[in-house]
Amino acid sequence: MVKHVLRNLARLVIAGIAALAGYHSVFIVHNWFDAGSHPIRLHYLIVAPVLAGILGWLIAPLIILVLKRGSDYIVTMLQRVPTPDAVAGACGLIVGMLIGALATFSLPRNLPIVGSFLPFLITLFAGYIGSVVAVRRREELMAIFERAGKSEKKDEANSVPGGRKLLDTSVIIDGRIVDICRSGFIEGALLVPTFVLEELQHIADSSDPLRRNRGRRGLDILAQLQELPNVAVEVISDDFEDVAEVDTKLIRLAQELGVKVLTNDYNLNKVAGLQGVSVLNINELANAVKPVVLPGEEMEVQVIKEGKELGQGVGYLDDGTMIVVDNGKRYMGRTITVVVTSVLQTSAGRMIFGKPKDVEQMVEALQ
Repeated sequence: MVKHVLRNLARLVIAGIAALAGYHSVFIVHNWFDAGSHPIRLHYLIVAPVLAGILGWLIAPLIILVLKRGSDYIVTMLQRVPTPDAVAGACGLIVGMLIGALATFSLPRNLPIVGSFLPFLITLFAGYIGSVVAVRRREELMAIFERAGKSEKKDEANSVPGGRKLLDTSVIIDGRIVDICRSGFIEGALLVPTFVLEELQHIADSSDPLRRNRGRRGLDILAQLQELPNVAVEVISDDFEDVAEVDTKLIRLAQELGVKVLTNDYNLNKVAGLQGVSVLNINELANAVKPVVLPGEEMEVQVIKEGKELGQGVGYLDDGTMIVVDNGKRYMGRTITVVVTSVLQTSAGRMIFGKPKDVEQMVEALQ
């Protein structure tokens, strides 16, 4: 019932539109062929809308069918179009139609025949061109919006109170700062002084292959930090000509700016703490997230080398923690069960001391 009513209502609307078109067609035809020499006869203004309305009522089912199939086809096609392309096309269509509409203001309205249709056609054509260009240049447009968003986020990071942090050379070369920032544990702006950049460049230009690789790694790490959307990397030119040591310059700059220093340098950590500068030590963070090991616990470890003391063996856990095994030299190359006897924790790292679990392992090692 409702569907039938809606169908008749649609036919009535189409008939009304056709009647209006018939009414206006009388004036258009009169202007074309009898340009004002005779007045429009009244019966023309009555007959034309009635005939057009009747015609519209009769062909309305066909128009409704065409519109329905056309809308279904458009929906099906849009479902196949990737969402980024659809969004880009819609934005391009809107922008193109706005530009086309603005361009039509300068066109004369008294052009014969096409005067009333030309602005509409130009607007449609401009919208089509805009949608095509937007879809084809979608990657470039998305890159522009991403850069704008990244710039906004970096401005927000700079505005965070106390959010700025100084980077020293060691933490840049270490590289773990990238993963920490990517995970969101560090926010705000990261300040890189020019004297730190100069030290990195000097290391990268070293004749020693190991130092050269470390320096180049540091420069690559800085490039990766600049690509992170939630972190702003700012190069500052503040320097102290009367100071030669980079670490001393870093501490002095941190005092002047009132910011924290990010480092994994043990000595810088201690000196900065003595001078009242807050330090975020990457090694301390790494040690804090390592699993807690208590004396008496057992673990599997492969003894890979000899220790410093007589008879000691050394192995490593998966996270790089060193395990010193008493009387472990005889187990070199083997995986054994070790009982933890003590744990030594420092800002430079953690060492675990242990001994073989049972006598059977010692007997097997002696055979």
